[in-house]
Amino acid sequence: MTATGAHDENSMKALLAKQKAAHLRDGEASAEKRIERLDRCIGLLVDNAKAFEDALNTDFGSRSREATAFTDIAASIGPLKHARDHLRKWMKPEKRKTSPPILALFGARAELRYQPKGVVGVISPWNFPVNLTFAPLAGILAAGNRALIKPSEYTPATSALMATLIGGAFSEEEIAVITGGPEIGQAFAGLAFDHLIFTGATGVARHVMRAAAENLVPLTLELGGKSPVVIGKSADMGVATARIMNGKTLNAGQICLAPDYVLTPRDSLEGFVAGAEGAVKKMFPTIKDNPDYTSIVAQRHYDRIMGYVDDARAKGARIVELKPAGEDLSQQEHRKIAPTLIIDPTDDMKVMQEEIFGPLLPVKTYSTVDEAIDYINEHDRPLGLYYFGDDEAERERVLTKTTSGGVTVNDVIFHVAQEDLPFGGVGPAGMGSYHGVDGFKEFSHRKSIYSQIKKDIGPLQLMRPPYGPGIRKFLQGQIKR
Repeated sequence: MTATGAHDENSMKALLAKQKAAHLRDGEASAEKRIERLDRCIGLLVDNAKAFEDALNTDFGSRSREATAFTDIAASIGPLKHARDHLRKWMKPEKRKTSPPILALFGARAELRYQPKGVVGVISPWNFPVNLTFAPLAGILAAGNRALIKPSEYTPATSALMATLIGGAFSEEEIAVITGGPEIGQAFAGLAFDHLIFTGATGVARHVMRAAAENLVPLTLELGGKSPVVIGKSADMGVATARIMNGKTLNAGQICLAPDYVLTPRDSLEGFVAGAEGAVKKMFPTIKDNPDYTSIVAQRHYDRIMGYVDDARAKGARIVELKPAGEDLSQQEHRKIAPTLIIDPTDDMKVMQEEIFGPLLPVKTYSTVDEAIDYINEHDRPLGLYYFGDDEAERERVLTKTTSGGVTVNDVIFHVAQEDLPFGGVGPAGMGSYHGVDGFKEFSHRKSIYSQIKKDIGPLQLMRPPYGPGIRKFLQGQIKR
């Protein structure tokens, strides 16, 4: 059974056992071996960039080739190169202080070593299937691990291409790709990995976590939620709307970090609407046949998103479709949805209850920034939070009074591209984090090592019976304020 073919639960278990055995047989991978594996991934992406563009265009029906090159190819190569160029430093043991400190004077040593966990499972999603496979692999391979990958069934052409290319570049003892539908995914989540990273919906994550619990597999969960944008009174509305709408329309909003709703001062509402209209017109003069504008990945997602619009309209929201050319999108070859503002939504609307994952942007208003902060805190902690403005005190109030996985100030999404910052969620938005050195640490076992002093001298003898005045004097010095 090859790593590129269909699998059942037994063959997946056999493949996992094969990788675990290889890990034990070969021992800890050297820095040279880790670098060589990362270089193979980089070469695979560089040499097959156009093939990935073709596959993703096929899977989505229409997907911007430049967006694919940017978000899936270049954004994967960057983390792989970063890991390759820094892993020797990351691998070095860290010296720690001994307790009590006097032991160090006699030669005792404390250190932390980063050891490969073994085999890491990767469940990657459909929205950025290449990046959200290879970006985790940067940390996984830098840490010296092997990997089994389960990509999404929603992007079958891309998943098949990854299986073929990875199968050609790596032995299945190193990295293997397993394709299949939900049943295969469920069985995959239940395998006894040494670590498992899942990127996807919060609802699915609950099932993944239950399955992983059977084998006490440690998890990294990269989820989503409703990431808010707070526009301060000092914000430059032209800059803010250009950047917000760029983030909202990238991949047609099918991004876990896409701005999910906007909170703007009440007297700035119409300025926001006008700015959003202008920003979309500049980026997308047309939508229907524009190759820069991406389709919704599947009919069920298209129906879900359009259902949010219908529900909001029926419940009284003002709907502003941003279609610069006035095109009729009701009859089209692909599933394109125009950027759509939903003004003054109420919490009983579905669009305010669920992660949108599409080009809809609810816009709420507030009187004071504390009102906006309170609204955010009344809901689940989001993956991202965005603040626009030049008022330092207001910015710090928003940052300190809210909790989110990460923050970008005066833009959206960009914190995920900072390789030297950990990326992860909090609460329903996820657990654990990766990217850069934090990814290396996430996929490593941090082994604590203490080396005792060689001679059996005073301080050690003091701690053993029969106890006397010496230990009592020592304890008196410890048990105090």
